[in-house]
Amino acid sequence: MSDIRIILTKTLREEYRKLPKPIQKKFDKQLRFLAENPKHPSLQIHRIADHWEFYVDIHYRCIFQQEGNVYILKHVGGHKLVDRFDRR
Repeated sequence: MSDIRIILTKTLREEYRKLPKPIQKKFDKQLRFLAENPKHPSLQIHRIADHWEFYVDIHYRCIFQQEGNVYILKHVGGHKLVDRFDRR
């Protein structure tokens, strides 16, 4: 059993609701991978500035912060989302 804790911020939940349904399904699948195994190759987790990102698919990303085994998911959206964090 995993001791990983995932927190979905209000902003992430709002952005999630605006995603197309097929992308929501992909996000849900990636979220299960994160909860079970953050090193799952499908996630392609890597650092961007002072945050981290994982792939929802080729065009969508999720931005998060990690504090030990706690993952605070902050944003989900198109790849342009990454540019906001990577340029800092």
